[in-house]
Amino acid sequence: MDAPVVEAQPRDTGSKAARDIRENNRVPCILYGRTVESTPLQIPIADINKLIYRRTAPVATVQMDGGDSWHCILKDYDLHPLTDRPLHADFQALEEGDTVTLTVPLNYTGIPVGQQNGGDTQQIARELTISVLPENIPSQIDVDIGELAIGDSLHVYDLEAEYEIKTPQNQTLVTVVAPQIEATPAAEEEEAAEEEELAEEEMGEEGEALEEGEAPAEGEENLEE
Repeated sequence: MDAPVVEAQPRDTGSKAARDIRENNRVPCILYGRTVESTPLQIPIADINKLIYRRTAPVATVQMDGGDSWHCILKDYDLHPLTDRPLHADFQALEEGDTVTLTVPLNYTGIPVGQQNGGDTQQIARELTISVLPENIPSQIDVDIGELAIGDSLHVYDLEAEYEIKTPQNQTLVTVVAPQIEATPAAEEEEAAEEEELAEEEMGEEGEALEEGEAPAEGEENLEE
């Protein structure tokens, strides 16, 4: 897959240096690999955001000051808890012949038959974690959902892939549910009328029961004696 080129610069380590880097709209990063020495570097925040939020695999070519370059994946990153601003990022250099584990976006294609018949398509998962050789990393994983009917679901175990999927096999990806039918005003009025009629009948039965079991008045007791 085509990988964007990210321009990086070396950086000093330490909390003060990291704070200064962030104040200049850059992100302190670390690059490492099996045959690559851990290298502290800094990258513009805009480039990091593009890798985090793009709808393709987080693969990039990191180039240091126009010199050395590494084909990498954005392995991990930290975001500010309130602003979602990137605070730190880890890049893993890809090694030829070594499998790498990464998260790749899902791209659902087709309109489910169930949706065409009035159902509601719910996308539960939007990415998969896979292990794959660097040269076989897909930019995204296409999944055809056009044949799903109402009540059908698609799981990880339904996929046919050329790489090892690390996401749990029983993970639901997409489901098509029946539409929710709302009661019409006429039906609501009819239901309310039936409830009112039932309440009146119950009140009438209670009144008849009281009349049949009513005690005689005080004057009537004296006459009987």
